[in-house]
Amino acid sequence: MSKSLQFKLSNEEISRIVEMAWEDRTPFEAIELQFGLNESQTIELMRANMKVSSFRMWRERVTGRKTKHLKLRGFVQSRAYAPAHYKIRRS
Repeated sequence: MSKSLQFKLSNEEISRIVEMAWEDRTPFEAIELQFGLNESQTIELMRANMKVSSFRMWRERVTGRKTKHLKLRGFVQSRAYAPAHYKIRRS
């Protein structure tokens, strides 16, 4: 990761980016919108802040995963909501 980019981010921001990158449903575009890091910069940040084995595992997870790329999703992602979740059930 370039030194100039690394110094612009606080430890809290780096931690949040790593957390967002691990989440299946958070696309790289959301990280770019919030922190200004594109996909390759996010990958670089992950490589610099993770153990080698953890980085490899993460790369296997996100490579080709549709939920990590808005263009591949083909649908608008919203929060999970079960219609029966808030219904009052009477016994």
